[in-house]
Amino acid sequence: MICNNCSHNCDLSEGQAGKCHARRAVSGKIVCDNYGAVTSMALDPVEKKPLAMFYPGKKILSIGSFGCNMHCMWCQNDSISRGYVRADHLTPEEVVMYAENTVSRGNIGIAYTYNEPSVGYEFVRDCAVLAKKHDLINVAVTNGMLERERFDALSEYIDAYNIDLKTGDEKRYRSIGGDLELICSNIKSAYRSGRHVELTTLVVPSFNDDEDDLRRIVRFISDIDPDIPLHITRFFPAGDMRDVSPTKLETLYSFRDIAKCSLKNVFLGNV
Repeated sequence: MICNNCSHNCDLSEGQAGKCHARRAVSGKIVCDNYGAVTSMALDPVEKKPLAMFYPGKKILSIGSFGCNMHCMWCQNDSISRGYVRADHLTPEEVVMYAENTVSRGNIGIAYTYNEPSVGYEFVRDCAVLAKKHDLINVAVTNGMLERERFDALSEYIDAYNIDLKTGDEKRYRSIGGDLELICSNIKSAYRSGRHVELTTLVVPSFNDDEDDLRRIVRFISDIDPDIPLHITRFFPAGDMRDVSPTKLETLYSFRDIAKCSLKNVFLGNV
């Protein structure tokens, strides 16, 4: 069976999971294997998503599951992104109840984050639909690699996105299981549908820490709207790159200066 959730289009035999570890062929259909499986939950500042220009000063209930359809060597959440993890199981009704119970503490809604939320598409959709009925905000922190029709359907219920734009080079994206064309298409779609969009580029040594790559990213964003915020973030040792030194601060400052020549809202992260 073919899973059409993202551009991997995994061809799965009965009982087999896809590259994301979260979608599986069961009884002749593809099911969301991590439906309701919550590995992480916290009431975070909105700025931590990161969203710098969306309800600043507020908090948001952040939830995560397991699985991811990319395999970044530097993943800071590799303990939940790379396979099945024991988790608590919650219904969408329970997630929304937790969100409502924290409104008095400054919560504005639900952020789908920590692992890649799109691999649990059905659960995120069901939570998001119910959240809107309760006047809660939905935020997706995502790599953007969700099949376009599904992305657009989910966008009806998502108020804000932070989307990783890891590189402006298609070959580099393919090396980590990404699809630059699809991701860029989804970024454009989210923006054109009126959603709040912020982008994040983690600067990883020996992967995307060259100026030409950054200039491609900046050009893409500027062509859409130079007001779109870009977070340029510092890498710290994680995942399979625990023996690699953090990104040099001089590199981040240089990248910020380059980006600010074309973009109006540039933020540094992890500095």
